Amino acid sequence: MAARSESELIAQRLSTLSARVEALESRLSDVDKVIDRLEGAALTTARAMQEISSHWDAVYEAMRRADDRESRGEGQDKRPRPSKRKA
Repeated sequence: MAARSESELIAQRLSTLSARVEALESRLSDVDKVIDRLEGAALTTARAMQEISSHWDAVYEAMRRADDRESRGEGQDKRPRPSKRKA
């Protein structure tokens, strides 16, 4: 009778452990989904940062060209500037 009680106790513990393992597997599946979404968001962010960087590169290049023209005396506008109107 003691052997049966011991085997019943082991069976109960295994059943409890089985349920806990299933719960952990379910949570790990959820974590994997979150990781996938985070990786997608990181990739989108990296692409956006690359695009922003290329825009800033273009701005800096335009500023450099303007500075180069100005240093050669080409940056001065030959057209007269409109005068300010008084109301």
